Amino acid sequence: MTNHDLCFAWDCDGDSAFVDLLDEACRQERLALLQVTPANLETVLKALQAGELGFRAYFDRASDEEPGFLPLANWARAHCTVRINPHEHAERAWDKAAMHAALSTVLHTPPTLILPPYREQPELPGLDLSPLGPAFTIKPAYGGGGTGVVTCISPDRIPAARQMFPDTKYMLQSHIVPVRLDGRPAWFRILHAAGKYYPCWWDDQTHVYTTLTCAAEEHYGLRPLRGIAETIVHITGLHLFSTEVALTPEGKFLVIDYVNNPVDLRPQSKTPDGVPNLLLRFIARDIARLVARELAAANHAPAASHGDSR
Repeated sequence: MTNHDLCFAWDCDGDSAFVDLLDEACRQERLALLQVTPANLETVLKALQAGELGFRAYFDRASDEEPGFLPLANWARAHCTVRINPHEHAERAWDKAAMHAALSTVLHTPPTLILPPYREQPELPGLDLSPLGPAFTIKPAYGGGGTGVVTCISPDRIPAARQMFPDTKYMLQSHIVPVRLDGRPAWFRILHAAGKYYPCWWDDQTHVYTTLTCAAEEHYGLRPLRGIAETIVHITGLHLFSTEVALTPEGKFLVIDYVNNPVDLRPQSKTPDGVPNLLLRFIARDIARLVARELAAANHAPAASHGDSR
C-alpha cells in the first residue's frame, strides 16, 4: 500500500503556481504530497477502494466546482486525521445568506435584505428598500468572483438580476463607501491561512491587493481586523479563506463579503489582481506546517480518531 501524508485535490489552472509552492513547503516539512486532478481522479479513487493507496490529510480545492471529487472528499472524511477546509464546513460557508445570518449577530455588517429565489417567488410585493439607503448591491447567495453582482440605485434592476440565477437566493446589501486614509480607500481583504492572518489593502474597483504593514495597522488603528478574522474562523471552522472589510467614516468596521472560499490563489506576478507572491508562499508554508503538526500530534495520541474536521 502506498501512503501519503497530504492529498491535495485541485482542478483549476490558476492554482498551478500555488501547487508548486505547496509541494516545496511539504518537502521542507518532510510530508509526502499526493496531487489529485481530473486527469488521475478515477485512478486514485479505484486505488483507495482497493486499499492500494491512502493518505492522512486532505485539502480540497476541487469539489466546489466538480462533483466528481465528492467521493474523494467523502473518503477523506471517513479516514483522514486532518482535513483543510472540511467539505461540510465549506459547503455551509458557500451560502452567503447563511453566513449573513451567522455573522450579523456578532459582527457589524451592512444593512441587508435576503430575497427568495426568483423561480420560487418571481414577484416581491411590498418590498421595502428604505433600510438600504440610496444605493445597494445585488449579489447571489452562492458564487464568487463578482459573478452576478450588480451595484445600482434603481429597484427596476432587481428582477433581471435575480433571473441570472433563478434558483438561488439573492442578497440586497447597502452600498458602502469607506473612509479614505491618506487618500486610500479603507477597504481591506484579510487572508486567513491555518491560524495566520494576512491583512491587505484592497481596491474594490480593480481588486488589486497591497500588503498592509504592521506599522500601518498600528498607525491607523486597524487591529480590529484581526478580531474579525478570528470570529469568522470560530464560526466557519475553515482554515483558508478571505473576507472583505470596510471602515466607514463613522469608524465602524463592516464585513462586506463575509467568507470567500475557495480563495483565488493566482499569483500577483501573473495576474494584477492575484495574491501577492510572498503571501502565497506564506499560505503554502502555513498549511504544510499545520498538517505536519497535526499528524505529529496524532502519532503520539493514544487512539487517534479518523474523520477529524480540523
